[in-house]
Amino acid sequence: MKLELVPVPVTDVDRAKAFYVDQVGFHADHDHQVTPDLRFVQLTPPGSACSIVIGKGITQMAPGSQKGLQVVVDDVEAVRESLVGRGVETSAVDVQPWGSFIYFSDPDGNTWAVQQIPGRA
Repeated sequence: MKLELVPVPVTDVDRAKAFYVDQVGFHADHDHQVTPDLRFVQLTPPGSACSIVIGKGITQMAPGSQKGLQVVVDDVEAVRESLVGRGVETSAVDVQPWGSFIYFSDPDGNTWAVQQIPGRA
């Protein structure tokens, strides 16, 4: 089994799409208005096999209730600089024995962690 799609509940689909594509750097895979009550917007982090879906009629979760989504990167410092440079408010780098992390939220309050896995000895 492979996890391929995770719903992220948002209030304003266009605002969220702009945030994830223009500021965070996700790829816009699909944006389809299927019916008046169903809009499907699939976005994929660079290099990921798993995507997120935002839209209208996608999930019953409340906007901002998706907490703790996580992506893994090779260089958390470089990713932080890039995100900050595109206007994403991020935490300072948090170094733990199991990795270095930064955290950010989308405009609705859905939260993300970005992890750099420590090198192996």
